[in-house]
Amino acid sequence: MNNRLRCRFILFVCIFLFCITGLVAQTGFAQTGFAQTGFARGNQEKEPAMSEAEIELIQVTGRVRLVGSSPFGQIVITGEEKEWYLSREDAGKLHNLQHRTVTVEGEEIIRELNFANGRPAGKIRELRNITIISIQEASPF
Repeated sequence: MNNRLRCRFILFVCIFLFCITGLVAQTGFAQTGFAQTGFARGNQEKEPAMSEAEIELIQVTGRVRLVGSSPFGQIVITGEEKEWYLSREDAGKLHNLQHRTVTVEGEEIIRELNFANGRPAGKIRELRNITIISIQEASPF
């Protein structure tokens, strides 16, 4: 008898939760009720986390590095004061030139990064459509 009561109670709770979920979805509370917390679906309509600021053709000289870990590693050219991330399409051109100094020309895209709450998180520079101008020999050190 005890098991039968337990089963009925569980069935009642499941039906109750199912009805409450339908009621919440029908009234739209899920989209508007928690909007002040920053975690509601209503905040998805804000601007994306990264927005393109400007695109400019530049020439860059720096050391080719691999940053990140597999399978999400990225090729980066590190200059004296800045770093440029390469697009996935262009990373293959420099993948075998790691730890060498290269000069490339390409489109620089500067993106503003934002945290999930919309506050600024800095800038990231990306190079696209690169052309290799020169490759310096690797130093023994």
